[in-house]
Amino acid sequence: MPKLALHPFAEEPETVHPVLGVPLHPYAHRILGDLGGLSQFGVHIERLPPGSTSSLRHWHGTEDEFILMLSGEVILHENAGETRLVAGDAAAWPAGMPNGHCLENRSDAPAAYLTIGTRNRADVIHYPDHDRICHKDGSARRWTRADGSAVERYVKTAEHNPAPARTLAGASTPSASARRTGDMKGQFDD
Repeated sequence: MPKLALHPFAEEPETVHPVLGVPLHPYAHRILGDLGGLSQFGVHIERLPPGSTSSLRHWHGTEDEFILMLSGEVILHENAGETRLVAGDAAAWPAGMPNGHCLENRSDAPAAYLTIGTRNRADVIHYPDHDRICHKDGSARRWTRADGSAVERYVKTAEHNPAPARTLAGASTPSASARRTGDMKGQFDD
């Protein structure tokens, strides 16, 4: 296969999670795997500006996740606490391991990391800090609390979401923004 022609980074503004109603901080991502025709796992680079987080703390029932720090530094939040990661450090989360995780850039410089993750049609994504579970089946999502009771969709208002929400429903690569919430967050838009 020839050398891939990389697309520029896609900048994502701050928005509000459409179900949980909590802020999702700005970040940028560059799709890599789709350009090479990969379909079994997603590969991309993410860039976190200072003060931003990669996602809400979450874990996947059926999808593996891996990151490799390329530049800058972040704080990895997991069940056991915080760990500083710098360029050259890596972290992995096997499918089904109940270890909620996310990255936070507390530094004054951008941080960049490579992400690789499984792309399963069906998955169950747990959000331990929010008592929410997302049941994913293709592009369909069903939200419950940990006790199994249903969760209604969060209704956005201008005061809660000054930045326009991004819509990726028509994107050919919905995995591009999956890392933010651990649940293909761009596909929440109907």
